[in-house]
Amino acid sequence: MSRPAGETRRERLDTPREERRKLVRRPSYNADTFGVFAEQFARFMGTATFLIYMTLFVMAWMAWNTLAPADLRFDRFPFIFLTLMLSLQASYAAPLILLAQNRQEARDRVIAEQDRQADARAHADMEFLAREVASLRMAVGEVATRDFLRSELRSLLSDLDERAEEREDERAQSHEDGADGGSPGGP
Repeated sequence: MSRPAGETRRERLDTPREERRKLVRRPSYNADTFGVFAEQFARFMGTATFLIYMTLFVMAWMAWNTLAPADLRFDRFPFIFLTLMLSLQASYAAPLILLAQNRQEARDRVIAEQDRQADARAHADMEFLAREVASLRMAVGEVATRDFLRSELRSLLSDLDERAEEREDERAQSHEDGADGGSPGGP
């Protein structure tokens, strides 16, 4: 598409400028360090110690602003400044707690993925071992057992004993036949 003469890219209103001025420089911070701080803060806010400190602070505030002389009280209206302080503390605590929860969720996600991978490896190992045990059972079924060998040896021994007896009987009979057949004047 050709441009009309004299029209440049900068002259078009529907195209953003290529160069931008930085009006305010963004502050830089280490996200990991800030996340660790948020986790420590959230962990501390969930303790009995924090609740005790907060209760003591509120009680001291209320006692000072009700029992102290009027010219020494710093919260002239009944606890408006205390409410403002607690709201300010809550407005900072909520995002820090959410940040800590997000970091914990990310860690839990990584741990869950590692657990899933370990479970998959263990399952594959168990399947492999089950196949190996099945093949060993089949191989053992084809291998002669001690009892089978003993029974076979016993039967071979009894067969050999029978043959030996038959040979002895044949020899004895051949000796008898030889003794009888050697005398010409037999009965």
